[in-house]
Amino acid sequence: MDEGEADRYGVMGYPVSHSRSPAIHRLFAIQTRQDIHYELLEVAPDELETAVKQFGRTGGKGLNITVPHKSEVARLVDDMSERASIAGAVNTLVFNDDGLYGDNTDGVGLMHDLQVNNSLELKGANILILGAGGATRGILSPLLEAEPGSIIIANRTFPKARSLADHFANQGPVDACRFEDVRSLPIYDLIINATSAGLKGEVPPYPEEAIHPATFCYDLSYGSRPTPFSRWAARHGAAKSVMGWGMLVEQAAESFHIWRSVRPDTTPVLKQLTVSIG
Repeated sequence: MDEGEADRYGVMGYPVSHSRSPAIHRLFAIQTRQDIHYELLEVAPDELETAVKQFGRTGGKGLNITVPHKSEVARLVDDMSERASIAGAVNTLVFNDDGLYGDNTDGVGLMHDLQVNNSLELKGANILILGAGGATRGILSPLLEAEPGSIIIANRTFPKARSLADHFANQGPVDACRFEDVRSLPIYDLIINATSAGLKGEVPPYPEEAIHPATFCYDLSYGSRPTPFSRWAARHGAAKSVMGWGMLVEQAAESFHIWRSVRPDTTPVLKQLTVSIG
């Protein structure tokens, strides 16, 4: 493949050197026979607008946007999808003749990993989400569309969780509490860690009362070793504890489809990725 002639894509974040996105999109491109070049672009927050515009001016076709730019980049787009608007965040950019278009593939990536890769039945399920930040905002709408029995958002500070629950209350049964107020009932079928504490080596006061022998625990974060949340979940008897590698691959596949109008098969890519990280 001649990278000088290939369509240019990339991922912008700060930091971004740890990103597996180039490897994932390279595998997608090989599988689907797409001629693309995908690069890492480390961009500080105060350089974001300039870097995005420069990428487009020099012929770039699309970008993935990661931490900490997802909310800020939403201000730069000319148009965005409904799911990006609901999430208040953009993780996929498309440069076209009509301007800059933003989308958010995180929610659909999570749902595919939960329902297809992990065979979870979410209809009627009781779900606990830990954390009330941007990550939670991005996944609430698709989770509610699956018609769960209940969703509780637990957070260190109650007002932030309450505000988020109120924002989505018209879509389904969602409520809020503090970490310390989580109780053993209802029995939670699914606990999602949407805090960023594990990335900083911290362990928030995760509510031990929430875990039941039938509880499936899912960390939106991921690493080559189990995250603090994954270790906590296993230690307290969860039925299964999974990191967000599947969500990473699935949201990338959705971005790839938006850019190239072809949907890659994620199964072999996810398998190759997890084998490579041990």
